[in-house]
Amino acid sequence: MRFIRRRSVLACLGSAALACGILPLAAWDSEPMAQAARRLGPAAEAALAPLQAMLREASLLDDEARLRLVNQFYNRRIRFAPDTEVWSQEDHWASPLETLSQGRGDCEDYAIAKYASLLAVGTPPARLRLVYVRAQIGNQAQAHMVLAYQATPAQEPLILDNLRADVLPASQRSDLTPVFSFSTEGLWQGNGGAPAGDPLVRLSRWRDVWARTTAEGFRGYSAMPQTPADPR
Repeated sequence: MRFIRRRSVLACLGSAALACGILPLAAWDSEPMAQAARRLGPAAEAALAPLQAMLREASLLDDEARLRLVNQFYNRRIRFAPDTEVWSQEDHWASPLETLSQGRGDCEDYAIAKYASLLAVGTPPARLRLVYVRAQIGNQAQAHMVLAYQATPAQEPLILDNLRADVLPASQRSDLTPVFSFSTEGLWQGNGGAPAGDPLVRLSRWRDVWARTTAEGFRGYSAMPQTPADPR
């Protein structure tokens, strides 16, 4: 009953927005998504309807509710697996539909899918950063990636992570030490330090995966600038 009521409330909110001429800012394109899903195979096609339903629901929510919904969607649907197992490569950054087509991925794949989805449902890009961290797992510090959300520069970041089911404030993630962060907007030392250059030039894997992500219909709100070829 609670599930039905929640859907009904969301439907009413959407109807009211339409009646007032206020449309949710959708930044994903259904047809490129469908084409990409067909190209990637049956598993991606099966994931398409749940993905788009989640995006439509998230577009009607406030930011913190969106974070929880998007975080839960990918954490439940994707099983952690290393790139060597999924892609037969040491380090492959997958687009959201590539990850859903496999049903498996590593920390970068979770973070990229959540980032793209949150941009697509209207979260301002300035509030989101992908963060490379050192994660204390047992007795070892391991390289790891999470997604951080910060409503304003003065507020504490919230962390979306495949290692934890809940979206938690950074102060409750003492197991994570930021190394550098990036987004479609820039590249920084730590999670909020000095700018460290153009992420599209410095991070070739990011440039490549974001091109594939936008080709899948995830548009977001920040046009990617043209950049020179990777100097490496």
